[in-house]
Amino acid sequence: MATKVLVPLLGEGVEEVTVTKWLKQEGETVKELEPLLEVNTDKVDTEIPAPASGTVLKIVAQEGLPAKVGTILAFIGKPGESLDVPGGQAPGVKLPNADISSVKQSVTLDTPHMTREVGFISPVVAKIAAEHGIKLSQVQGTGLNGRITKNDVLAFIGEREAGGGEKATAVLPPDTGTGDTLIKHSVIRRQIAEHLVMSKHSSPHVLTVMEADMSKVLAHQTANLGNFSSQGVNLTLTAYFMMAVAAGLKAHPMVNSSWTEEGVLIHKAIHIGMATSLGEEGLIVPVIRNADTLSLLSMARMVNDLAARARSKKLQPDEVKGGTFTLTNHGVSRSLFAFPVINQPQCGILGAGAMQKRVVVIPADGGTGNDAIAIRPMVYLSFVFDHRILDGASADWFLTKVKEVLENWG
Repeated sequence: MATKVLVPLLGEGVEEVTVTKWLKQEGETVKELEPLLEVNTDKVDTEIPAPASGTVLKIVAQEGLPAKVGTILAFIGKPGESLDVPGGQAPGVKLPNADISSVKQSVTLDTPHMTREVGFISPVVAKIAAEHGIKLSQVQGTGLNGRITKNDVLAFIGEREAGGGEKATAVLPPDTGTGDTLIKHSVIRRQIAEHLVMSKHSSPHVLTVMEADMSKVLAHQTANLGNFSSQGVNLTLTAYFMMAVAAGLKAHPMVNSSWTEEGVLIHKAIHIGMATSLGEEGLIVPVIRNADTLSLLSMARMVNDLAARARSKKLQPDEVKGGTFTLTNHGVSRSLFAFPVINQPQCGILGAGAMQKRVVVIPADGGTGNDAIAIRPMVYLSFVFDHRILDGASADWFLTKVKEVLENWG
């Protein structure tokens, strides 16, 4: 009997993965524990090894499609071996249990002579749409292959309530011209798009900006680069920003929180997400847990490790979950300041811009005498917060603390 390749449990709360790439094709041989395919969950790509040696007899799960934990991905065995498919069904025909009750709908849009295939709708999505009287033909899906997700329906409801009526969001494809190139959405790009659209519809985003003098941080970094390097650690400015954010969250716990309908949930642990660019593939946010308990050396080591493994696709799904706040150091790409999008359900996100030498006024000691003009390395700090949780003053208290930690380092 052929060996089944099943979707493994990749982390707590992970119920579904998306097959991104088969590394072996039907008819090819594979050795036990040799990488067989790549799957994606929560923007983390993970290799699934072959559970046995043999020939790939049948690939059940196709690239780009979701698969539930415990369902069959493929069969490995000797050519001619029988495939143990439950109920005598052909591989890949039977839907995962959670999708059996899904509804496939074909609806007519307002555009004459045009129909739109909505596709499979999960029971949760169908229930929410029915309760709010939503016509799914008016909802633009951002899920895989245009599938309408729960967040799409909730965002549509939010738009309708804000606008005082229904808003048709189904759009026609844009006109294409000679020489145009269509770049298919990757799984990560779709997930990023879905999450960011949901975030903008979920909470009122407000931006406050301050600038920090990085003179003392740079002096400390220069003095300690060699010591850190001898311990295998690259001391980057991101580590200092993370330390300052942790201090700010500890001093102002309301920022380390999430909005709920019952009240503001203040998190005891400080777990800071670190937005990490994957180049053209998008970005990912690994989480540094209990950031307020780390020394600068430990923080720098964590920053190095998570960034390296994020770019080499070696992160585990649990390492991108559970963040209570997020830092994005967009200055690495020379951006001065930005308006980042909140990583829901967190209260806020801090953007650190590129460091620039600028002319600044240095106040005289005690406010007496003549002020001085100096050239200092300055950084803009852009704090975007959920206005349901924080007001301008409380947001500025947090940002002031971050600024003070950086300006008075050491």
